[in-house]
Amino acid sequence: MQLKTILNRVTNYKSFVVEKVKWVENSEEPALEVEMRPRANGRPICSGCGETRPGYDRAETPRRFEFVPLWMIPVALVYRMRRVACPTCGVKVERVPWAEGKSPLTTEYKWFLARWARRMCWKDVSETFRVSWDRVYDAVKEAVSWGLEHRDLEGIEAVGVDEVQWHKGHKYQTVVYQLDEGRKRLLWIGRDRKAKTLLRFFRFLGKDRTSRLQFICSDMWQAYLKVIAKKAPQAVHVLDRFHIMQRMGKALDKVRAAEVKQLQADGYEPVLKGARWLLLKRPENQTAKQALKLKEILQYNLKSVRSHLMKEDFQQFWEYTRPAWAGKFLDQWCTRAMRSRIDPMKKVARMLRNKRELVLNWFVAEGRLSSGIVEGFNNKLKLITRKSYGFRTQTAYETALYHNLGALPEPETTHRFC
Repeated sequence: MQLKTILNRVTNYKSFVVEKVKWVENSEEPALEVEMRPRANGRPICSGCGETRPGYDRAETPRRFEFVPLWMIPVALVYRMRRVACPTCGVKVERVPWAEGKSPLTTEYKWFLARWARRMCWKDVSETFRVSWDRVYDAVKEAVSWGLEHRDLEGIEAVGVDEVQWHKGHKYQTVVYQLDEGRKRLLWIGRDRKAKTLLRFFRFLGKDRTSRLQFICSDMWQAYLKVIAKKAPQAVHVLDRFHIMQRMGKALDKVRAAEVKQLQADGYEPVLKGARWLLLKRPENQTAKQALKLKEILQYNLKSVRSHLMKEDFQQFWEYTRPAWAGKFLDQWCTRAMRSRIDPMKKVARMLRNKRELVLNWFVAEGRLSSGIVEGFNNKLKLITRKSYGFRTQTAYETALYHNLGALPEPETTHRFC
């Protein structure tokens, strides 16, 4: 089978065919030039209104459109553009099916670059296929734009809301993920983590779709709690296990750090030295050496030891199946924590009391909604940002995240080149 026949099969440009393929030697590197021609009696399409119009004349100098490389040999479509006599738009250049506007890249090549940009950083894609970084970015941007325009936003029942740090200096982004079974993806990104940021998400989602939300998972950021209570009161708002235990772990670490300094100042043996992860890790995740070391530490009557035991005791809370029994355990645990005279743990107990209803919603949702999925997405998000060495603009940042995490649709094509 000749290359000309293969190109006709994999492209299938309506009203156009491959005329011939030439091997071209130039000063830089050899290339393949694919000459295109319109089919007999094929009328051009106006680039302004998109209607079929009579041809006017043809350009003397052909235009080149970069196509997907073959065995890393550059391939270019060459075509002498026709002008169109349009009664509506005037004299216009015709629209061709393999490129948009004045872009020197074919549509197939843009999607080819965009797909590779999910697997490698944009700089590596640029160097591998010998195109500029800007062209890779433009390809990704167009792919994301098409995907956002054609994605399906119906049937969203569960979402997770979180904030991620973008740059140093407490600069954050609000991210919203869809957490429905079988369809987990990034839905929306917004600058800052203010109440008005999340309000913009609900305006984007619309009143009808918002009213059909059944579950919302978030952390304990007060701005988010207020907006969710106002905009989606019908949804079960879950404060997830991950964030609660994370807050408890930070309280325990604060107790340990203060006690290490106190023991050192009082001249006691540094029994807590190197014990940070021993106290924070679950017993089932510890090595035999760590378990032995922890057993030695638990013999001392220290605030860190008591805080560790309180944290482990709270794990029983997640084993309940009925909200009423879980609520009773929660109240008893908070009472013991308030009597412990350990300020960081007392602070956690006050937080749990204030957010009691939202914490117990974990059992209303029957444990089906977990922000562990959100944290997994956040780890991928950080990896994407680090792999790209940061983003200077909000647009580039959003483009990269939607491209990798948005599960965006792609148009149907005759052939998928990668």
